[in-house]
Amino acid sequence: MNKLKQLWNWIDDRSGISEFIGPLARHPVPPGSTWWYVFGSATLFAFILQIITGVALALIYQPTTETAYESLRYITYQMPLGAVLRGVHFWGASAMILLVGIHMIRVYLMAAFKYPREMSWITGSFLLILTVAMGFTGQLLRWDDNGVWSAIVGAQQAGRIPFIGTQLAHFLMGGETLGGVTLSRFFAFHVFLIPAFIFLFIGIHIYLVIRNGISEPPKAGQPVDPGTYRAKYREMLHREGVPFYPDAAWRDMAFGILVVLAVLALGVFSGPPEIGKPPDPSSIHANPRPDWYLLWVFALFALMPRKIESLAIAFAPLIIGLIMVLMPVFSNKGERSALRRPWAILIVVIMVTVVGSFWVAGIRASWSPDFSARPLAPAVIGRVDSAAQAGARLFSAKACIYCHRIAGDGGLRGPDLTFVADRLTPDDITLKIVNGGGNMPAFGAVLTRTELNELGAFLMTRKHPPRR
Repeated sequence: MNKLKQLWNWIDDRSGISEFIGPLARHPVPPGSTWWYVFGSATLFAFILQIITGVALALIYQPTTETAYESLRYITYQMPLGAVLRGVHFWGASAMILLVGIHMIRVYLMAAFKYPREMSWITGSFLLILTVAMGFTGQLLRWDDNGVWSAIVGAQQAGRIPFIGTQLAHFLMGGETLGGVTLSRFFAFHVFLIPAFIFLFIGIHIYLVIRNGISEPPKAGQPVDPGTYRAKYREMLHREGVPFYPDAAWRDMAFGILVVLAVLALGVFSGPPEIGKPPDPSSIHANPRPDWYLLWVFALFALMPRKIESLAIAFAPLIIGLIMVLMPVFSNKGERSALRRPWAILIVVIMVTVVGSFWVAGIRASWSPDFSARPLAPAVIGRVDSAAQAGARLFSAKACIYCHRIAGDGGLRGPDLTFVADRLTPDDITLKIVNGGGNMPAFGAVLTRTELNELGAFLMTRKHPPRR
């Protein structure tokens, strides 16, 4: 012990660590900072666990299209404790997303985003987005059919955003189609870029928490007045404040350790998600599902009426993002108590109910192709030229009919193509067939030029009859 104490004194004398950490540990916090305040620090614990397990995985994982799938199988099935490592990383991501969501709800219900903590809320909102982005980019790195197709679906949705959609989709995919550049790009996002931004925003967030102080538990009838709040807050801390360490820090430590232990237990006993089949661009059986924390979004778009789907994808994220960022700007004073803000409780209840309902729907529903669909009848095909006739046969032979309906025949998973020529040009149809998108596989690699032309010729006959 004496040797360790001497070592610490030597390090502290040369580095001044205690002069930096001491004031932070002893800074006063409001009394009554209960267990509701532990979710932010628990998220940090989960993030540190993600960094440790992520670095360990990155030492073995090989981010190329030729080796990614097999290297992940090696980690899971051959490397000692590899399955546990993957399991801890997966459940750590789940814990991080769950905890940051609960933390945001707690801050919103207690109105801790009001003056002078507006920037804390804004940086926290960015951390929530970055955390979800970490989960999304990590799924592709499994490089199985589910991870790959989920990434394609995500890029396809991003492509519908007005003005920048095409450029954003190309930026995500590294081009017009998925390939080695996509995997390298997602690996860079997941391992370097997004964690760097998370570190940056965590640093800013912690600085703001220390600078402006932890929000005191709200009390009805004590509204926030920007003109007098700081003076009242300092007076309250001087009169009733307790040092962060150990009075409040022990709860953060205890809950953070419990989170880590729970994640470790899930990693050991539940393990990682199953590795699917290798990605196959021509597979008609692809039924991509994102990890549980994004499954509700998948279900929302799957069940949403197609007439509003593009508008919702284009504007809903923008509107929600603006509301989150601007909320503390336009509502930075007044009552903080949820008892005086019943609409805040109602909003949280509605939000949790909607997300939970779509999450359950995403688990239960399959939205599978209709493999029992029969080839189109001659009466449906009509009198068309030989190329279109061949295209009609291909429509069934290449399983397009399993997902697309024409004149009442076929599946419902994809858009109805009865009058597709009224809304798409020949070039649009060709690009869609070649590149796929949404839940649709890319058929460019499995169709000859002749077959592509014949299929396009048939689909161009699918239009409303001319009016007389």
